[in-house]
Amino acid sequence: MTVDDTGSGADGDGRVDPEPAPDSADSGEDPLALRLEGLILGAERRYTPFQAARSAGVSMELASRFWRAMGFADIGQAKALTEADVLALRRLAGLVEAGLLSEAMAIQVARSTGQTTARLAEWQIDSFLEGLTEPPEPGMTRTEVTYPLVELLLPELEEFLVYVWRRQLAAATGRVVQAGDDEEMVDRRLAVGFADLVGFTRLTRRMEEEELGELVEAFETTAADLVAARGGRLIKTLGDEVLYAADDAGTAAEIALRLIETMANDETMPELRVGLAFGTVTTRMGDVFGTTVNLASRLTSIAPRDAVLIDTAFAEELVRTGDAPASEAAAAEEAAAADKEGVQPPTYRFALQPMWQRPVRGLGVVEPWLLTRRGDGAES
Repeated sequence: MTVDDTGSGADGDGRVDPEPAPDSADSGEDPLALRLEGLILGAERRYTPFQAARSAGVSMELASRFWRAMGFADIGQAKALTEADVLALRRLAGLVEAGLLSEAMAIQVARSTGQTTARLAEWQIDSFLEGLTEPPEPGMTRTEVTYPLVELLLPELEEFLVYVWRRQLAAATGRVVQAGDDEEMVDRRLAVGFADLVGFTRLTRRMEEEELGELVEAFETTAADLVAARGGRLIKTLGDEVLYAADDAGTAAEIALRLIETMANDETMPELRVGLAFGTVTTRMGDVFGTTVNLASRLTSIAPRDAVLIDTAFAEELVRTGDAPASEAAAAEEAAAADKEGVQPPTYRFALQPMWQRPVRGLGVVEPWLLTRRGDGAES
């Protein structure tokens, strides 16, 4: 934040004498907005940014870096911060002072938390609270409905948020501690998949905005549910495209085929194409980066409609784990040998068909494989 060190309101020992929150008439802000802010934050405005930093015992420079990382706008020297803001600064600085986090890592924690919760808050207001605050009876104003509704919902949503976060944290921690070594905790071998709606740009020209929004929401919801149910992790959604990851190739392949099958059974949905790649992936702030991710994206762009293309490393991993035969000829030989010995032949979930080699922008020549489901393989 851009601040002025003068007029801090701090006494000689650095302590701040808080002043009461400004009257809404003086500040020019909506009285209901101020009441809602007080309800949600659980505290009144008492500090300028400089006063909050001094009260927390951190430098103004570090406080500004934390606030900007969390996505908060510069407010100059307006008195708009609360005891909770001071406590948050004190906690982050305390983690750094104790050596539990480096300053750079603390900034990353602030940034990742701010970005995630900002999106969550916007969604809740746009898609949830906005609809619920429609006046239930003629003559009632939105103002009369909003405050009591938020008052009722706030503790429940807060408890639910903490519950989901703890669940997700437990799952993520479990994945990390199972990594083979320290390097694998950051650079891991994962299966990465992109699923893309075909012809989405043309749809945006033909459909009304509300109708298009409903289609995108249905696609994202379906994809998110399928990815989670099969044990994958939804990395992000990009309107007409979703990016997901899984610890093993078999899981990612199953998700891809189920996405194709589910969308094909929905007449309201466009066709889908999916690209999968397997290899080393760098993870940062919940996102994934690297050549493997780029390759999955490129394979998606050249995949046929309602089909899944995979790279050679992904195909080799499916063969290694017994999820797919090395070739149909090898599968036929195995079946003949098993029949001769009077035993059950191996069963495979997936079939692989090599495609023509082709150049892929930025990645050279690749040999994609078409992934399909085998009739003799049991669906997991």
